[in-house]
Amino acid sequence: MHSPLNRQSTRFKCEGIELSTSTLADQVGFGTAALMPVFDLIEKHVFAAERLHGDDTTIPIQAKDKCTTGRIWTYVCDDRPFGGTAAPAAIYYASSNRRGEHPQKHLAGYGGILQSDCYNGFEPLSVAEKKAVPITFAFCHAHARRKFFELADIQKSARDRKRRGKPISPIALEAVQRYDALFEIERQINGLSAEERLAARQEKSQPLFDDMHEWLKRERATLSRSSEVIEPIDYMLKRWDGFARFLEDGRICLTNNAAERALRGIALGRRNWTFAGSQRGADRAAIMLTFITTCRLNDVDPKAWLADVFARIADLPVSRLHELLPWEWKAQKGTAIAAAA
Repeated sequence: MHSPLNRQSTRFKCEGIELSTSTLADQVGFGTAALMPVFDLIEKHVFAAERLHGDDTTIPIQAKDKCTTGRIWTYVCDDRPFGGTAAPAAIYYASSNRRGEHPQKHLAGYGGILQSDCYNGFEPLSVAEKKAVPITFAFCHAHARRKFFELADIQKSARDRKRRGKPISPIALEAVQRYDALFEIERQINGLSAEERLAARQEKSQPLFDDMHEWLKRERATLSRSSEVIEPIDYMLKRWDGFARFLEDGRICLTNNAAERALRGIALGRRNWTFAGSQRGADRAAIMLTFITTCRLNDVDPKAWLADVFARIADLPVSRLHELLPWEWKAQKGTAIAAAA
């Protein structure tokens, strides 16, 4: 998945096949163009979800004289944590920067729940005056916990020369412990229905979270401006309603890990392919990532799916294109295997 085209060209040459990098790039372009109808169907499926995970990561994009820092955005629908039956899927987009106009364009027609970090570019999407159907935000507690964990990590503190063996923050350590209790409840209710999850949270999580709120406010009042733990405390207190939203809706997850997992491959792949050759190349990468990740979310082999879809898509009428969606493709293959047996 992460082998750059120039390396593939070299490998083909070793086997006696002359394929230039530009020829391979053209093949990727033709392939993504042929599969755009399926991409559009996946996009429609994702944005029909009542709840989405959203996140982004950097991608260097080659310009005329240098590489610019572009972005790959992803939006993931995955209802399995609350027993939903809709097929999981992920959509990706590429942009040349991280300006808020990009997610605002992606989500212009969406009006459900968005689980994300606290990126300011999302904020206009929740304002009724700026959007006909405002989005409801639920912030990621993994991000919040991580900020405390970094100040409570004994091993990292010992290794970090800048800290010079500085003792860990007892407030950060207690915050991590409080979060661990909340995450333990989430592990117990994972996969239950939204109603069951909500009932369990109101019974078990809400008292813990309300107590954490009061504790954070008390501790914040006693800290000096130079205290490192002020930043993660303020990060939560200033956005408390968004962090508390999981107590109002059983569909909401405590974390945005679904989107982070969808971007993990890009972070790993950057070491191999280094950069996208152009904005068009980044767009093509986003399209292919959509297919590969959606296949994996549905336990479908991306290579087998791509080979079959490329062979069939030209002959399928528009009314049957939905049969190529990874989850429907998997169901059809399973039916065919059962019939053959």
